[in-house]
Amino acid sequence: MSTDTATSFSPRDAEIEQLRREVELLRAQRDQLLAQQQSSARTIEGLQHQLQQLLRRLYGRSAERVDPQQMALFEKLLAQLAPPTPEPAPVSSVSHATPASHGHGRRKLPRELPRTKIIHDLPEDEKPCPGCGTMRHVIGQEVSEQLDYVPAKLTVIEHVRLKYVCKACEQSTAAGGPQIAVAEKPLMPIEKGLAAPGLLAHLIVSKYGDHQPLYRLERILARHDIEIARSTMGDWMAQSAEALRPLYTLMVQEVRASRVIHTDDTPVDVLDRSLPRTTKTGRFWVYLGDMDHPQVVFTYTPSRSRDGPMSFLKEWGQDRRVYLQADAFGGYDGIYAGDAGGQVTEVACWAHARRKFYDARSSDSATSTEALARIRLLYDVEDQAKGLPAPERQRLRQERAAPLLAEFKLWLESRQVAKGGLVLPKSPMGQALAYALNQWDALCVYTSDGDLAIDNNASENALRRVAVGRKNWLFCGSDTGGHTAAILFSLIATCQRHGVNEVEYLRDVLERIASTPISKLAELLPGCWMPAPTGTSGSPR
Repeated sequence: MSTDTATSFSPRDAEIEQLRREVELLRAQRDQLLAQQQSSARTIEGLQHQLQQLLRRLYGRSAERVDPQQMALFEKLLAQLAPPTPEPAPVSSVSHATPASHGHGRRKLPRELPRTKIIHDLPEDEKPCPGCGTMRHVIGQEVSEQLDYVPAKLTVIEHVRLKYVCKACEQSTAAGGPQIAVAEKPLMPIEKGLAAPGLLAHLIVSKYGDHQPLYRLERILARHDIEIARSTMGDWMAQSAEALRPLYTLMVQEVRASRVIHTDDTPVDVLDRSLPRTTKTGRFWVYLGDMDHPQVVFTYTPSRSRDGPMSFLKEWGQDRRVYLQADAFGGYDGIYAGDAGGQVTEVACWAHARRKFYDARSSDSATSTEALARIRLLYDVEDQAKGLPAPERQRLRQERAAPLLAEFKLWLESRQVAKGGLVLPKSPMGQALAYALNQWDALCVYTSDGDLAIDNNASENALRRVAVGRKNWLFCGSDTGGHTAAILFSLIATCQRHGVNEVEYLRDVLERIASTPISKLAELLPGCWMPAPTGTSGSPR
């Protein structure tokens, strides 16, 4: 009986076993499809993120603005996190006269501008008094000003060297013939060159300050019936940079004497006819000295290897602790590790960290907005610290920013999957979290010293002139051209840092540098420069 029962159930058991295997296979296929779907979703999210980034770079605004309505959702959180502000001083009950309110009005024109007076007089038939017929007298005047533009003009400087001869010796042969002397001509930045210092200064600032390409300057000069090839102007730039190199070397030494340096880099296309595509990617690096050494130095390297900053910062900080504020480029790691021979502390940039969260807003809007809100609190502290002495700024940061940073780090960690959060590591938001946490110690260094900045925007702003110029002149003609540009960028940027007129500065310095002894070279740095008195240089003013 039992044998018959077992035999009768065996086909059913086989069918059940078959169904069980099919179910397991379907589950495996389901899991595989789910994994593929999740992978595809992450890929799509990443591609959408890249597309939005590209569209923003091409057509979007450069300012990283956040929707105020989104930020309003976190006002309660911001109020809880923000440290209490000191209560305002009590208002005195003594009444004070309210000062008269002055309208902004039109700004007065600079008094040093040349002025042309145009006198507007009454017609002769209106000068007699209509009441009695007696001639009226002038009792005053009303003056109004307009700003006019006189097109630039080219002038020719004739260097006339007077020759002297001794009449007494003119007919004598005993003294070796007539004694003739010729007046010396001042040393020129380009010996026997056509371009005077004023024209050189104009061309340099037009290209490296106003971003004009040489072909456009060639056309502008042609309007004045002057034909100068752009290749000739390029040679003038190189010769001017070489004449100014001693000043550039002094500026490099000044920056390397700083306790704090800001640095960043940007790419530039460089012609290289040995390559199939004729161009390669070079790099401009900028180094900003601290307030005691306020120079702006650019350097050029043919690539983005670590050799650029390693060479510039070699042995910097050898005898003391110094600070380098930069982005997270791996080429700086050796400098922080002491490979360059110095004690260099990394200071990271909160603007870079903020940009990561801003760029990830399409993948996780809520997390992005809250992160941006927390970063805004850090910048609010910086607004309060503006204008304070360095020790007071450090104290304020320790009291207000340090607690915000500690809370922010806990919040960042809680969003990661490893800590129970929902942000996937490879998503744009996951990468933003990882960037901030990997850089955390360096991001917090600024609170330990009042001379440090919360971000590296100063060097990014200095590089903007390269970025704008690159859209106009497109490329450097060679590696040598890159080094020329670095010298001229440095002088123009440092002039702008000190509020010095770049054209007047370069004109004066190009006239004087060849005859200035090395011991007085520092007097020609933009921060120390005083124009030469009129009539002491070779060119008329």
